[in-house]
Amino acid sequence: MPDYGHDLLFSVNIVPSAEHADTVVALAQLAERAGLDLVTFQDHPYQPALLDTWTLLGYVAAATQTIRLAGNVHPLPLRPPAMLAQAAASLDILSGGRFELALGSGGYWDAIASMGAPRLTPGQAVDALEEGIQIIRAAWDTGAPGGIRFDGVHHRVDGAPRGPRPAHDIGIWLGAYKPRMLRLTGRLADGWLPSLPYLRSAAALAEGNAVIDEAAAEAGRSPGDIRRLLNLGEELPPVRLAELALEHGVSVFTFMAGDPAQIQRFAAETAPAVRELVAAERRASRAGTEAAEHRAPRAGTEAAEHRATQAGTETVQEPASPGAPSGLTPTPDDGVRLSDVRVWDESTRPTAPRPDPGRRYTPREQANGRHLIDVHDHLRAELAQLRDLIGQVAAGALGAEAARSHINAMTMRQNNWTLGAYCESYCRLVTMHHSGEDAMIFPRLRRAEPALTPVLDRLKEEHQAIHKILERIDRALVAFVADPPGRPTGRLDDLRAAVDLLTDSLLSHLSYEERELVEPLARHGL
Repeated sequence: MPDYGHDLLFSVNIVPSAEHADTVVALAQLAERAGLDLVTFQDHPYQPALLDTWTLLGYVAAATQTIRLAGNVHPLPLRPPAMLAQAAASLDILSGGRFELALGSGGYWDAIASMGAPRLTPGQAVDALEEGIQIIRAAWDTGAPGGIRFDGVHHRVDGAPRGPRPAHDIGIWLGAYKPRMLRLTGRLADGWLPSLPYLRSAAALAEGNAVIDEAAAEAGRSPGDIRRLLNLGEELPPVRLAELALEHGVSVFTFMAGDPAQIQRFAAETAPAVRELVAAERRASRAGTEAAEHRAPRAGTEAAEHRATQAGTETVQEPASPGAPSGLTPTPDDGVRLSDVRVWDESTRPTAPRPDPGRRYTPREQANGRHLIDVHDHLRAELAQLRDLIGQVAAGALGAEAARSHINAMTMRQNNWTLGAYCESYCRLVTMHHSGEDAMIFPRLRRAEPALTPVLDRLKEEHQAIHKILERIDRALVAFVADPPGRPTGRLDDLRAAVDLLTDSLLSHLSYEERELVEPLARHGL
């Protein structure tokens, strides 16, 4: 599924309780101090227990400095679009360009009608919203000649002056679920804002994206022009949010919270973890694309040559591959081992059922398996850099200026601090990759093909074993970095031994995983 490449934003949705107005404002200020990107408030004018959302937005804008603001969402039937455009632009100017406009067609019609608005059918409400969006955009287009003239079925404007112009290009986000609203989102909106509890399942995100993307293309727009936002009904782990970002293109996560501890945890723990997971996957995907375009000997082959110069003579026979989609070749295990330690018995590894030799795969199907190989190639290349880094430190190579140049190029060499930063980063990358497989890919493969269960169980066991090796590297790294300069190299030897064991285990594991899963991934379209 698509990753539209938008930067990730993390938001909190606060209930605008009139009884606890001071707390509402304080929570918004806390969200800003904690580092969240956006604060939203639901807008139900017919609910007397709630503050008026527009008044609250103006008050919070004055009480904050950096956090973005939005309603979640404004029912257009109760907000005449020409006046709504002026209110939104005014708030954007006063807040320094921090306001976004989220709209809905209206849902609680008894309540809406009780306040004097006309009762519309669902189809009429969508038509009215489409007219309203056109009027709002016309009001903000202060460079167009004359006043606003719009003669619609539900909204009419006869020469109203344009303006004011917003401080920035305000995004119009739509709360949409059904096909007509989704198509409207694709044609005219800047964002899609559903709530996860109201969707049938996460699969509904994929269905909604497909409708929006098709409508956008028909309107001559790029699907990537439309942000995908999501209201969360509960706290979800970072791996799950990363999956929603990478598979369904969600780039704005809004969590409803009234507990300060929840807000702080969401900002300090969840948001950074999701950003790191998504950034790592995007880097791996870009590296894989570049590798595919300029396919040369794999980074794993280069690493193997480097290992062969240091290794003993022990090799391991690689079993035959059970088959792979045409054009995809799982990376074989070169059999070289640097360490005398073995963390598992490779002869006991189960194998996947043999595929149909006559099965042919489309390029789209092949892409699933290719992605796994590309991500693994990225890990292999990073592992080779890690080993080279340790060699540079041991040899005392590179001067300070040359080292700084390499560090800026993400090769991070020369001193203990940069070695620590690079090692830690790589260990986290491997852990996140395995966590993502365990949480996202493996459960789906189990459901799609139960016969793969022994292989998936073994792969998960190996993930746990590799995690223990990463912990050993972490301990060796802490000890090495803590040593004062000029101390004997025993700590460095311990670190090298741990990295040798990781090299043996990880490269063997990656080859085994590709051998067993590349074909099933293509076949099941995960």
